[in-house]
Amino acid sequence: MPAESRLRDARPDDLPALLALEAGFPGDRLSARQFRHHLANPRARLRVAVAGGRLLGYHLLLFRKGSAWARLYSIAVDPAARGQGLGRRLLADAGRQARAAGRTGLRLEVRQDNHAAAALYEAAGYRRTATLPAYYQDGTNGWRYEKGGQVHLPGRRAPG
Repeated sequence: MPAESRLRDARPDDLPALLALEAGFPGDRLSARQFRHHLANPRARLRVAVAGGRLLGYHLLLFRKGSAWARLYSIAVDPAARGQGLGRRLLADAGRQARAAGRTGLRLEVRQDNHAAAALYEAAGYRRTATLPAYYQDGTNGWRYEKGGQVHLPGRRAPG
């Protein structure tokens, strides 16, 4: 990852670069309409990684009202920027953004055939909590991962 790279909140003028990045991935892509919606949505946080004026990756977090969990809805890294720690950096930033929004945990879904992403999540301490049959548009199974969750105060009984 180039030293001058930085993470920042996405802006409407990032839309063409976000769409170009999405175009490089098979199926289940975010559309221009979806990106515009999330950019304006107070319950979403879209962050981008940029270097030299070039968008190299992004993550999109969603916050459901009344939930202790944030959802990592999407994360993507430009294939030319892979292997430089950007995915780890984006994932760590997603965790920080979730905590800053008052969430105690982060959940995400991943295609079972996306071995690189599953390895990234597991290396970052996420645990697989569910199998999701035919979860994706093309019928591919998914896995749910999570990290964090309920905070149990001393002297209080944990649920369950």
